Amino acid sequence: MNQSIVAGNQGKRYVTKVPEITFYFWIVKLLTTAMGESTSDYLVYHINPYVAVILGFIGFVVALILQFAVRQYIAWIYWLLVVMVAIFGTMVADVTHIVLGVPYYASTIAFAILLTVVFMTWYKVEGTLSIHSIHTRRRELFYWSAVLATFAMGTASGDMTATTFRLGYLASGVLFIVLFALPGLGYAWLRLHPIFAFWFAYVMTRPLGASIADWLGKPKSITGLGYGDGIVAAVLTVLIVIFVGYLTVSKRDVQRQLSRSRESQFGQV
Repeated sequence: MNQSIVAGNQGKRYVTKVPEITFYFWIVKLLTTAMGESTSDYLVYHINPYVAVILGFIGFVVALILQFAVRQYIAWIYWLLVVMVAIFGTMVADVTHIVLGVPYYASTIAFAILLTVVFMTWYKVEGTLSIHSIHTRRRELFYWSAVLATFAMGTASGDMTATTFRLGYLASGVLFIVLFALPGLGYAWLRLHPIFAFWFAYVMTRPLGASIADWLGKPKSITGLGYGDGIVAAVLTVLIVIFVGYLTVSKRDVQRQLSRSRESQFGQV
């Protein structure tokens, strides 16, 4: 009887709540990071900044409720939450620097420590950081906590390289392009651990996207091209809608269901 129960549990099918990591995933992820930077800056400087932060928080909470209300990955709901994390995470990092006066290097270190704590706790509790195993409420909470921390840290680090280190937005973008590509090359050529490679690249998407968005939107006097945050945010939003619409229809990024007997295998890769 016990053997049959174990066998039944091993045969149980799980549906993950996050997308498969494809070429489209990285495109949309970079678009959302850039869009979050431009949108946050536009709102903060064109309406009351306190109202902007409150609106960002409300949008984040609504998107989070939607994501946790569904029982499987739905492209537009997932990416809506990523967008709201991008916007609200940017606001959190900016408030830390502008309102509280915390230097970018200090906030970068603080958010990096927070992210490390999230990862360590997640691994200690669940035994894996694999995105192929996000099928329980607790793992989903860990996942989105890590995502929010990566956005806040990435925003602070991108601003640190561009302003504190005086690299400018374009040079910062080039720097983060290199850092974003390194884990993929390490995985392909040096057998770098895939989970480490994924999360390292994921963290780098935030400062990379933000640097490119700032380069396009900020005035020429501060190393930007001067197109304006509003225009950049609008164009990026249209691109996100196009790609997410395609993924919603094609389901190209839906992960296959895993049985419990195979979960441990995928959880370690």
